[in-house]
Amino acid sequence: MNTQRIETVETAAGPARITWHPAGRPRLTLAVGHGAGGGIEARDLQALARVLPEHGVGVALVEQPWRVAGRKVAPAPKTLDTGCRGVWPALTALGRPVIAGGRSAGARVACRTAAELGAQAVLALGFPLHPPGRPERSRAGELLGAGVPTLVVQGGRDPFGRPEEFPEGGYELVEVPQADHGFAVPRRAEITQEQALEALTDAVVKWAGSLA
Repeated sequence: MNTQRIETVETAAGPARITWHPAGRPRLTLAVGHGAGGGIEARDLQALARVLPEHGVGVALVEQPWRVAGRKVAPAPKTLDTGCRGVWPALTALGRPVIAGGRSAGARVACRTAAELGAQAVLALGFPLHPPGRPERSRAGELLGAGVPTLVVQGGRDPFGRPEEFPEGGYELVEVPQADHGFAVPRRAEITQEQALEALTDAVVKWAGSLA
């Protein structure tokens, strides 16, 4: 039975949308936002929505107002943070601790707002440590400043920041071998696409279990 539920939430940046994937015996909620170049159909977000509810973690896929409005270009970071703040009351209404998460730009939003909103932890998928080819434009400060337990899951060949480029800090980092920014692996890779996503979801399941 498909128990997925869609909820529209009014925010100061416009209407946002939450697609709920509830757990049978929930103990945590993972709220994950999309990146600046795509939506909640991203392979990593969909994999989490399929797997985590079986492990007591309900998943809320959060669509920013600009995506709901059908725009193709993400607004400034400040506006993204406004959208995140606006959906937070709906995410905490169930009375369970919430992990703030996201992929790429969504991971940056989670890091910037987690402590302020009272998130239990942060899950950063494909954290964009720097623009491709511009390592001097580091965004490490956002990651290091999250202020709550943080897990980074990063592709081994992510042009926005390979695992070995990340600075030391109070967070965990798991590498998905040979995966790119969207966790896609080449056909000739030593692991299959399914195995890459399994590595990602296994890491998140284990980490989420350590939080409860």
